Amino acid sequence: MVPEQDLETVLDELRRLRTRVPQLTGALAAGVDGLVVAHDTPGVDPEGLAALTAAALGVAVRVADATGNGGFRELLVRGEHGYVATYAAGRTAVLTLLTQDRVNVGRLHLEGRRSGARIGELLDAAEAAARAAAPAARPTRTTPARTRTARAPRTTATEARTATDN
Repeated sequence: MVPEQDLETVLDELRRLRTRVPQLTGALAAGVDGLVVAHDTPGVDPEGLAALTAAALGVAVRVADATGNGGFRELLVRGEHGYVATYAAGRTAVLTLLTQDRVNVGRLHLEGRRSGARIGELLDAAEAAARAAAPAARPTRTTPARTRTARAPRTTATEARTATDN
């Protein structure tokens, strides 16, 4: 869970991004698991978009791996009425941007990458702080301990020969 102060900072970044790219119609920060972190998406269901983003991210990661192009960085989808761009935001989040068709794609990439990096730094730091604050839990064994069954002693080749010779 991201602290409220960090959520406000992510929301501020999304709002600043919308002022830097006027053709932006929506912005969403989500975890790679498909859960919404923060959004500014008027007219679009943020939970549905986050889930679809996670699904598209899964495919994009597999395509990047299969082609040997390294880790996921970004995904761009062009529709008849605009673009959907998804950028990596740290280790555990993504930034998805919705734009009008007349957006300058170079500017979109420049600003989207910068914002994704800022949001990623913030969320990664919040996650690290949460892990550090949580008490170290001792792992509990959920499966019973393995026991060995005794084996019968092995017979040597000479013992086997004498047994069959009789």
